[in-house]
Amino acid sequence: MLIVGAGATGGYFGGRLAEAGRNVTFLVRPARAALLAQRGLRITSPAGESVIYVRTVTAPSLDGPYDLIVLAVKSYGLAEAIADLRPAVGPHTVIVPLLNGMRHIDALVQAFGPEHVYGGVCMIAGTLTAEGDIVQLTGLHRLAYGPLDGAPHPRLTAVTEALSGAGFDSEGTRTITQQMWEKWLFLASLGVVTTLMRSPVGAVLAAPGGPAFTDGVVAEAVAIVTAAGHPPREPALRFLRASITNARSVPTTSSMYRDMQAGLPVEADAIVGDLLTYAERLGVQAPLYAAAYTNLSIYSAGREA
Repeated sequence: MLIVGAGATGGYFGGRLAEAGRNVTFLVRPARAALLAQRGLRITSPAGESVIYVRTVTAPSLDGPYDLIVLAVKSYGLAEAIADLRPAVGPHTVIVPLLNGMRHIDALVQAFGPEHVYGGVCMIAGTLTAEGDIVQLTGLHRLAYGPLDGAPHPRLTAVTEALSGAGFDSEGTRTITQQMWEKWLFLASLGVVTTLMRSPVGAVLAAPGGPAFTDGVVAEAVAIVTAAGHPPREPALRFLRASITNARSVPTTSSMYRDMQAGLPVEADAIVGDLLTYAERLGVQAPLYAAAYTNLSIYSAGREA
């Protein structure tokens, strides 16, 4: 299988698969390939430390096609990744994207056709160190994937076998589209809370007005996705509330917050902006999301100045 990207997400799941003996190749930039050859793919997690020496390939020397491609890049890197991985897509290739939001699905279907594109969800709190090593911040590490239309698919069993048995939770499913919307609900809510207030969840909840603010953020997000035709199921709501409105979530942050703290680009459009577009189109009032998107847009413009 080909893992496109060796950052905190692709590097973690691809590294675990390689560690379990799977035939894994990483499509990376030349500098990342050189670093991985020198240091190995290093993962620090609550379970300990691993150093895995992995096979890498760069776009000019991509050797394909591959039966399975796991796409793990940020939304702002999607167009470049699509161009790079074209030689890896053959007649029977399945692409499992682990991007946030939903906009990437249309781009991938347009580029490769619906027969090649699954939906995918990953749940992990991870980051990269200055040395390029991966740090898993909590014990959560879950993949889900499956056909977007929920219909039976002849490759689902093989994809599930390829992505299972590597020490993380892995599920082939025919409800992946609903799960993608539920993850979007979670990420957007967590992102709005932490980036608008520039603080972890626990600090927000401890501040005057914090609980009412987090409740408001969750209520807006639930209203948007429900109006869009994907009302969250009760387990997803429980997970969301436990993560964002529960005082025990003291260390909880979002990847956008961590990226802002590091001065890095953020996925403002894919995570917050697109959900706000749904709200405007469907007539859902979302003033907290509007404020957060303005805040993120100002941050992004400042980085580019």
